[in-house]
Amino acid sequence: MEKSLYDEVLQEIFQKLPSSCSSSVSLVSKRWLRLFRSSRASLSLRLSPHPSLLPSLSTFLSHHPFLSSLSLSLSLSPIPSSHLLSLISSCPNLLSLTLSPAPLSLSSLLSLSSALPRLTSLSITLPRPISLTWLLSFPCLKQLTLSFSSHQAHVTPEESQHFYAESQLGLALETLSLVGLCGDDWGLGWLYKRCTSLKKLSLHSCQGIGASYSSFVKCLQGLHSIELRTCRTVVYAILLELREHSSSLNSLLVHDGGSREGLLQFFSQSRSTLHKLDLRLPLDLNNDHLLAMALYLRGLSVLRLQSCCLVSGEGLKALAVSFGGLEELALVNCDVVEREPGLLATLGQHLRKLRKLDLSHNEMLLDKEFVSMLFSCVCLVDLRVRGCKELTTVAVASMLRSCKSLENVDIMQCLGIGSEAVELFVKNASRLRRVEVEGSKLSDAAKMWASSKFVQVVV
Repeated sequence: MEKSLYDEVLQEIFQKLPSSCSSSVSLVSKRWLRLFRSSRASLSLRLSPHPSLLPSLSTFLSHHPFLSSLSLSLSLSPIPSSHLLSLISSCPNLLSLTLSPAPLSLSSLLSLSSALPRLTSLSITLPRPISLTWLLSFPCLKQLTLSFSSHQAHVTPEESQHFYAESQLGLALETLSLVGLCGDDWGLGWLYKRCTSLKKLSLHSCQGIGASYSSFVKCLQGLHSIELRTCRTVVYAILLELREHSSSLNSLLVHDGGSREGLLQFFSQSRSTLHKLDLRLPLDLNNDHLLAMALYLRGLSVLRLQSCCLVSGEGLKALAVSFGGLEELALVNCDVVEREPGLLATLGQHLRKLRKLDLSHNEMLLDKEFVSMLFSCVCLVDLRVRGCKELTTVAVASMLRSCKSLENVDIMQCLGIGSEAVELFVKNASRLRRVEVEGSKLSDAAKMWASSKFVQVVV
């Protein structure tokens, strides 16, 4: 049977197999191993090689001729330019490349641009001081992630100008992520001024923005999405600049460090029409913010709140009344869900158009409260209650009875939901496509039903 299948047919089959099957497929025969490798478009490797082993790695990569995405985690620091080229030359069709954590030198980056001129996504670590003119050698680059290595000598704003004065060319970047900027880093102004097509900006663990704010605002005008993670020292200033200079923003994420006053001013004065808001601010979000959101953010369709310790049912009810058309709601690890009986029932009555609901990690959430919300939320297609330890078979029965359109369900770490309830759910949920649950709760019958209905089970 195996010999009767053409190579192209086997490759199509291999491309559709889950990653968990890869080790089994590669052991069948040399032919299957060769075809499996040639069918791979994406590869992620975490290695701690000695420089002498890099030729072997290059040979291994040469067996994957159609790789378009490669992620390499190498402990060499820094990666010699000659070694980098020997690796990359084995993958001429790469469009996406991630190299970490070793910083790349300027010569390595220029060599990389010559070897992979069609690269559209790049994630690398850079040394300090920051110099970015090498980006002009990557004309097709759309996505860029830059992390920064340990401290070295910094340059002042005045000293950094000579790096960039020679070129006024723009960049085609649409997504930019910056990780680990320090307060005294400079050199990003050149980049901000040339990112006129930027749609998404992400800052992670940044104490500064790497430039003056007059340069920073150049990339905000057409911005659609911004993410600020663990950036407390710059959140206030960035929110004020967004309020003034960004009218196209539709998605805002602020995690682990915010500004109470900055958020209030942004919600009440922004010229943007936000559609998605994702906040994890246990010490910075309160009812004043929720009331401002209810009053000014009428276009919101996705709201995600995590660890919102300082809000009450009053603020959430005000949101529900204003956002009757909300399609996605997440209240993750929010003790107000457990603290105020009847809150979920009220939210459900106002949010009847919800398609996605995430109540994960509310450990004391009871069946009664959960069921009272599901009674009204009959349009749900995605439901997540991971870590809700008090939910039982009663909750599963309610999911089947009220939410007949469910496609994706996460009931991982729900101690009160046993194998019988899981089997009942997999068997009777007519539109189920994916379920996340512990393997120990999957009976043979549940596995059979999942297989016959083409339900993906994630354990």
